[in-house]
Amino acid sequence: MLQTLPDIDRAIAEGQTASARDLLAEAARKAGDILSAQQVAERYIQLGLFAPADRLYRKALALAPNDAGLLYNAATAAIALGKMADAEAWLAKVIALKPDDYDAYYNRATLRRWTADNNHIHAMETLLKAGIPDRKGAVQLFYALAKEYEDIGETEQSFGHLVRGANLRASMMRYDVGQDVGTMAKIAKVFDAGFVAQRLHTSGTDFGKNSTKPDEFGTEYPVFIVGLPRTGTTLVDRILSTHTQVASLGEINDLATSIVRLAGQARNRMELIEKSAEINFVSLSEQYRGSTQGRGFDAPVLLDKTPANFLYLGLIAKAMPDARIIHLRRHPLDTCFAIYKTLFRMGYPYSYRLDQLADYYIAYDRLMAHWHAVMPGQILDLQYENLVTDLEGESRRLLDHCGLDWQDRVLAFHENTSPSATASAAQVRRPVYTSSVGRWRDYTQGLAPLIGRLEAAGINLKEGASL
Repeated sequence: MLQTLPDIDRAIAEGQTASARDLLAEAARKAGDILSAQQVAERYIQLGLFAPADRLYRKALALAPNDAGLLYNAATAAIALGKMADAEAWLAKVIALKPDDYDAYYNRATLRRWTADNNHIHAMETLLKAGIPDRKGAVQLFYALAKEYEDIGETEQSFGHLVRGANLRASMMRYDVGQDVGTMAKIAKVFDAGFVAQRLHTSGTDFGKNSTKPDEFGTEYPVFIVGLPRTGTTLVDRILSTHTQVASLGEINDLATSIVRLAGQARNRMELIEKSAEINFVSLSEQYRGSTQGRGFDAPVLLDKTPANFLYLGLIAKAMPDARIIHLRRHPLDTCFAIYKTLFRMGYPYSYRLDQLADYYIAYDRLMAHWHAVMPGQILDLQYENLVTDLEGESRRLLDHCGLDWQDRVLAFHENTSPSATASAAQVRRPVYTSSVGRWRDYTQGLAPLIGRLEAAGINLKEGASL
């Protein structure tokens, strides 16, 4: 093991990203064996820096071209960088070398749309029929099959495998959606209108919503893209990061970790929420901007595309009143179905049971209504359906909200070469498309429990309505 790894891990944990990058660069130069190269690459990926990770993985592959674990990791970095042909070839090799690496089957399934003449359905069905003792592996195969069946238009087969995979995944978890619902209700209570109205007036920190004055870190202002997953947050991230004044940080945990670090130890979520309302907000701004700027992106505007930051909008308003906030919305049923059919692994535990998914959506919808009420005019709602049918018009709204001049290049977002490590990594390499709009209608019967729960809560499910 490289001697500097503990120092690198400490710097990452403390949000000292600039120091971590310096240490990683030195470690990369010294990584002369396969293990060291992989260890450094993994930490680059922790920071969302996929290009140097990709270089290290390729260096290691030259030494060990048949190492299945290395091939899998290299494919992960390649997917983020849009190198889908390499990723597909490497994942196929992983499967050939290690047929029980079921994660590779799922990742391969997500790389592109498969056809009736080109898919892996028969091979995966054969594996399932033979029996898989690995329950996690079975989940991955169910989701991979659901994806490939949907691609070829076999919706009944797709949904059947999806339900089996989701139910199996849920049975392996201990999750109570009531805790998340209670957390969001508590956030709305603590971060009320009075809290948000008490703006910061610290010299050098509060530049006002429409200011473009650079701060001490060299950035003009942060941009937060929030909402639920699978609502178009990655699409907006790609549009904005195609602008010459903008760089994307991807999905990062810098804001959440800074909040927890400043709040200190708490016995439970409720106490953490209360303590977070009393932190030093100047310090929060400084820690967040320091850690994000430390990633080394050379652009005055940095994007944080972490959907779950919708939970922290009150703290953002307090600590960074110059921040721009973009909230993605999509038809509730398309949103929920897109979440349900995506295997998030460790994230989004509410996504595997339709009743829990509905309850989480209802709580999220209420919290966003709260933020709009206490932060009027500060959040731009962007409707996914409008974005994909009027790309230029909605992109102009988007850039205007962010204080950016118009550039025609943003319409060619699919040519953007910056990394994307989200579930939409493959889709955003394509020009805008509308085929995902109304996809839930093909699964109305299966989604009936979800639909009934949302309707009972008063969620607007009308097509074309203001959602």
